[in-house]
Amino acid sequence: MIDITFLGTGAAIPSRERAMSSVAVRQGPNVVLFDCAEGTQRQLMLSPLSFMKITAIFVTHMHGDHMLGLPGLLQTMGFSGRDRALTVCGPEGFARSLEMLLGSCEGEVEYPLDVRELSPGDTVELPDATVTAFATEHGTRSLGYIYRGPPIRGKFDKARALELGLHPGPEFAAIQRGEAVRGVAPEEIVGPERPGLSVAYTGDTVKLAGIAEACRDVDVLIHESTYDAGDEALAEKNLHSTCVQAAETARDAGAGHLILTHISNRYTSTEDMLAHAREVFPDTYVAADLGRYEVTPSEFRQV
Repeated sequence: MIDITFLGTGAAIPSRERAMSSVAVRQGPNVVLFDCAEGTQRQLMLSPLSFMKITAIFVTHMHGDHMLGLPGLLQTMGFSGRDRALTVCGPEGFARSLEMLLGSCEGEVEYPLDVRELSPGDTVELPDATVTAFATEHGTRSLGYIYRGPPIRGKFDKARALELGLHPGPEFAAIQRGEAVRGVAPEEIVGPERPGLSVAYTGDTVKLAGIAEACRDVDVLIHESTYDAGDEALAEKNLHSTCVQAAETARDAGAGHLILTHISNRYTSTEDMLAHAREVFPDTYVAADLGRYEVTPSEFRQV
């Protein structure tokens, strides 16, 4: 199962309802953070997640509303006794930006930081997951990311196992571990391995055909939706997307579900935005701060 927690869902400026951008993806004991705006560490404290479980942080671009929370969070981890390495990634130029941020506040970090600059197509191997960068367009060096969990074992055909004379319990368990039992091979009962669960996160971007291509068949697409339908001119001017453009990308990608985030404070309600997006892609949701979603191979639900 993947648990997605939205720590901040606003665009550019925080409001009483929305903090700025950060999304946490948890699978098993590990948490991966996408963007880390000002206030992210406090949002983590209000969530069910532990910042000490974070294994990696991926920053989409170096605008302040996506990375100014890094110095405080990194230092707090150190103050709390972290000693294991943390992977921190961003686009070209990220390492220098992080160095300047930490240097300006004398932000010594006493545990190992593995700082990497990524390009589209680069993949980072994490414990039981990978994260792959893809190209976005926001008028500055920027990336989106696809999180992929470990492969899922094939479906166990209980009826076929009983038909072949196997017994529930240890024999079923052995077959599912890949062991032959009394002449019955696992492939006679267990289907082929399936791709791991996947979550794509765009960060800030205009609509691009390449995003749909990169995010083909993801289980969940988290796409920025700074503007509602009708505000395409503003989206184009400021290099952002509308809810309808995000929905078109989800449709074209064949995504399982779409969650809209990075909502402009100009909108006091997201009901119209949700309705407009669902006209194009029905399985759409609008994220709220501290909102959670659970994803399994057979189910997607808002917690």
